[in-house]
Amino acid sequence: MRTLTLLASLMCMALSISAAKADRRVAFVVGNGSYKNVAQLPNPPIDAKAMASTLRNVGFEVIEGSNLTRDQMTEKLLDFGRKAQGSDVAVFYYAGHGIAVGGTNYLLPVDADIKSEMDVKLGAAINIDLTLDQTMGDAKVKLVFLDACRDNPFAAKIKSNSATRSVNVQSGLAEMKSGEGTLIAFATGPGQTALDGQEGNNSPFTRALIDNITKPGVEIQQAMTAVRAQVNEETHKGQLPWGHTNLIGAVYLNQAPTTQVANAAPTAAGVVPAAASSNDGVELEYWRSVKESNKPEELNAYLSAYPNGQFKALALARLAAIKSGPSTTTRNLNGGVDPATFTDDASQLTEDQIGLDKGQRRDVQRRLTGLGFDTKVTGVFNDETRTVLKRWQAARGYPSSGYLNKLQHKALLSEIVAAAPASASDDSPKPARRAAPSQAQSAPAPRHNSGGGDAGAAFVGGVVGGMMGGMFRR
Repeated sequence: MRTLTLLASLMCMALSISAAKADRRVAFVVGNGSYKNVAQLPNPPIDAKAMASTLRNVGFEVIEGSNLTRDQMTEKLLDFGRKAQGSDVAVFYYAGHGIAVGGTNYLLPVDADIKSEMDVKLGAAINIDLTLDQTMGDAKVKLVFLDACRDNPFAAKIKSNSATRSVNVQSGLAEMKSGEGTLIAFATGPGQTALDGQEGNNSPFTRALIDNITKPGVEIQQAMTAVRAQVNEETHKGQLPWGHTNLIGAVYLNQAPTTQVANAAPTAAGVVPAAASSNDGVELEYWRSVKESNKPEELNAYLSAYPNGQFKALALARLAAIKSGPSTTTRNLNGGVDPATFTDDASQLTEDQIGLDKGQRRDVQRRLTGLGFDTKVTGVFNDETRTVLKRWQAARGYPSSGYLNKLQHKALLSEIVAAAPASASDDSPKPARRAAPSQAQSAPAPRHNSGGGDAGAAFVGGVVGGMMGGMFRR
């Protein structure tokens, strides 16, 4: 009887942990590029698709669209407004043309045909201030990302048709102030223009957002600092993102499982109060999620959450090991590999610089499968392949990003000797696996749960499963 009572208690605890983590997250993600009356922008639809995938991976319900007309944008915004009402975190992301007239910012649908200030203000464009107020007004946390500062051809038309009066028209967007609980981020400074990026890839700003805002345990304002630094470096100081924030408390889009106070009502989702007490079981799960990480920021996030935690010494030792370079096991596995491979980060940009064609991407996928990191051989690096790349990188001691750089690609090509890949044109056969691969090669690295909230429930579920198995064996 006592066993059944304990079992019921554990099951209730698992359910309560899941419920505490089940915050409401809603996002509006749109990329407009196929403009009908001015030159097209090739990348915003690609940016929007990548951002939508990133947000879904951390628990957002995404209202998504590409190349939308005025009516289609209005329909999506109405849907977003209904779903974002009372949400814990609401995200508004837009990539495409935007324009500032008289100090007010507007987003431009693909069917916009703007020749005058009147066209803008009477409905051809979408007023950002009004839109945000109507759709996100009562969300607890509001995050706005505007990659809409391209050099806008509509500005010249408006100026040329307003010769009889003074009209303040900017190619970029005007400064905006954020209300309480809001963060607004622009691809570049007020009145300036941003780069669209190489055709077929993400813009520098969106790429930096994707790389940083959902890192486990990284607070959003820290993430935006990293975004600014990445864009500034990638554009050789030609573009510096700008923003304004009025957030209250820390906000995590990929919240580590340590921010709920034990036996207390949950706070606004994703928002961490200044003082959060710990729970041994939750701390254990948090430590398990980062203990083999090669990223100092993840280990430092644990130390920040648990400055006197039971794994503090191990975390400090891990940080010291990262600074000293890869372990002996990893060094032996990667004999002859350039030492910079263990420290140089990889991103979409570094992978683009390799210039992999479809056949070479198939080759990468075959080699990963041959090493025990199974992935489909398609020639396309989708989410599955990115996850497998992260596992391979973590197992080798490389920075785990899911993207390749030249050094990592070279290291991968040198790893398989016995199992040469098939020709690039053959999709079906997989390379023969090595006989008896070593544990270091075949064991995938621990995954960091992007949802964060399943970790505690998984821990309790394991305990419950063990007890159930023991009961049935008796």
